[in-house]
Amino acid sequence: MKTLYLDCISGISGDMTLAALIDLGADLAYIEKHLRELPIDPFEMWTETVVKRGITARKLRLRVEKPRRGHHHRRAADILAMIDKSGLPPRVKRRSRAIFQAIAEAEGKIHGTGPEEVHFHEVGAMDSILDIVGVCLAMENLAIEEVYASPVPTGYGKVRMAHGLYPIPAPATADLLVGVPLSDWNAEGELTTPTGAAILKTLVKGFGPLRSMTIQRIGYGAGEKDFDHPNVLRAMLVRKTHECGERRNPAFSEAVDASGESEEAIAVLEAQLDDITGEALGYAMDRLFASGALDVFYTPVYMKKNRPGTLLTVLTLPESADRCERILLLETSTLGVRRAMWTRRKLKRRVVSVETPYGPVRLKQAFLGENLIRHLPEYEDVAEAARRAGVPFYQVYQAALHSHPDGEK
Repeated sequence: MKTLYLDCISGISGDMTLAALIDLGADLAYIEKHLRELPIDPFEMWTETVVKRGITARKLRLRVEKPRRGHHHRRAADILAMIDKSGLPPRVKRRSRAIFQAIAEAEGKIHGTGPEEVHFHEVGAMDSILDIVGVCLAMENLAIEEVYASPVPTGYGKVRMAHGLYPIPAPATADLLVGVPLSDWNAEGELTTPTGAAILKTLVKGFGPLRSMTIQRIGYGAGEKDFDHPNVLRAMLVRKTHECGERRNPAFSEAVDASGESEEAIAVLEAQLDDITGEALGYAMDRLFASGALDVFYTPVYMKKNRPGTLLTVLTLPESADRCERILLLETSTLGVRRAMWTRRKLKRRVVSVETPYGPVRLKQAFLGENLIRHLPEYEDVAEAARRAGVPFYQVYQAALHSHPDGEK
């Protein structure tokens, strides 16, 4: 699985993202070929090499002919229809549509109109259509499956837009950044545009620092303005360190210290139920574990009108949270699911095999620093050995537990 990490060191915009992806290796000819198949006005697209405060980066250049139909704005509904009817690759359609839909909803909310009736101004002009669809084509060309990003700086001050002078971040940008972690670092000027914010909002799976990743390639996309800092977006093609083998967190969500202990982010999903059978709860638990839940448990609670009920709690890695949330909505009677992000500290772990009179059994060991603090026999191994030998489960369990009390093989 190919993973993209967007390091928003100086914010993000559509043209910076496209330029960074081209610098990362996306084929400009592939992007142009698909863009020219859209019913849009003639254009030219190329990149130049520029230097931003000592960093060499790609700068996207566009030349767009005046609209044939004499207008400079397009309705959101028209843009979405254009994408739907196009011959773009399916994933490019989905991603492009999601970005434009998010922008339309933000603009509609600000201006008090329905999303489909929004007339795009700054974000709806031809160059932004090229930027957004171009970004999605570049990701398709690079075969990007998942996108992660750093917290993003917005900038501060004021920016002149179609309706007047606005504070930074602009209203639509601010709305799009709801739920997106913002960087502590800032500078005067607009660092993150509505298009950039929409890319983060719709395409990024999670936000955080660059951890537990192997960097494979790096690309830099330059912004238009010159600041006292490098005005670039850094795009990295990365491989998750734990991508193979045991299921682990998204790459940035786990930090491992020198002792081997780690702290990771987990999603906690909750729903309270008072009108569901025990059989349905059992089935839901099976579905949740099959969908990636780390743990599922039920707690007796008293609900409104003193009704006895069940609090259903699911612990899962962030990348499985959406799937588990969908299971809760489909397989239980709840009308809503609460979600929160927690952190948990994990001890360093190791699995060893010990010999018992009933056959080999695996032990899960836990270390605090270099000290072994506990080891527990693997349930399935104990159960299988007990069935095979025709002895009680506890007998095999104790034999495994005391085979090597020092934890060595």
